[in-house]
Amino acid sequence: MSTQHIDIDSTHPSGRKVVLVTGASSGIGAAVAARLTAQGHQVVAGARRTERLKALEETVAEDAARSGGALRTSRLDVTDLASVRAFVQGARDRYGRVDVLVNNAGVMPLSRLDALLVDEWDRMIEVNVRGLLHCIAAVLPVFTAQGNGHVVTVASVGAHEVVPTSAVYSGTKHAAWAITEGLRQESGPGIRTTTICPGVVTSELADTITDPGAAEAMRTYRAHAIEPEAIAAAVSYALAQPSDVDVNEIIVRPTRQR
Repeated sequence: MSTQHIDIDSTHPSGRKVVLVTGASSGIGAAVAARLTAQGHQVVAGARRTERLKALEETVAEDAARSGGALRTSRLDVTDLASVRAFVQGARDRYGRVDVLVNNAGVMPLSRLDALLVDEWDRMIEVNVRGLLHCIAAVLPVFTAQGNGHVVTVASVGAHEVVPTSAVYSGTKHAAWAITEGLRQESGPGIRTTTICPGVVTSELADTITDPGAAEAMRTYRAHAIEPEAIAAAVSYALAQPSDVDVNEIIVRPTRQR
């Protein structure tokens, strides 16, 4: 995985951060974890597929050695509150603090409502909404005690639009946007929030679509996709701002996506 190396030292306005990344075994999550490690941050990457996490750890080892960053991994299931709390506490025990949580874990088994794929609807709600809430519940007390912290939610352009087959998915991503906006309004001035809304990005998300019609539509929709590193760059930009600057939302899509 190609990453951009940027030196970060104690004089940098954002400093070296302790960053938790969920859903880090592939796609956007892996790209975010790799980029931030290469920039000198202490990254803890979580996901269910631990073998993928170990491969990521090996991939970024050289960048970590150059930058002084580190990537450590942990099994994580965001639908299990105990798992999320252990993930956050493990990072806090190791580093003494947690600076950033990147809520990236998500699923996207699209289908028309009349396909009645209720189990898949439930899975999207569990991961995309309940998982996000679990992460906030686990990290917010830490941020409140510290007086600072940054919650980054990876939503989707689906938070702002609905197309046939996306009703439930778009609903979960609008919920993610709304929850993060609510967190911004309710939190103290030291806690920042950012929602990143990607358009079509190369990832494994479409592989979970079982509905034939939705799968065919997605093949056309994804004809022009950008790489996950573009989203990682957006996350990096939001994190690098001075503490008095809160980048609340970024929408990133391919120039050919209309």
